[in-house]
Amino acid sequence: MKVKIIDESHEKDLEEQINNFLNTLDGEVVDIKFHTAISMFGEEQIYCFTAMIIYNK
Repeated sequence: MKVKIIDESHEKDLEEQINNFLNTLDGEVVDIKFHTAISMFGEEQIYCFTAMIIYNK
């Protein structure tokens, strides 16, 4: 069993990276975990979209 962690600042970028990984995966996906974090930097909101793909190779 292996894991792949992907982290992006925009949800569409995360979606694209997950799809790219899944298209090249030579194995079976066991689970995908998703997490969103938001922080403030001054008056700017910073988003972090993360996925952990658990798979068998």
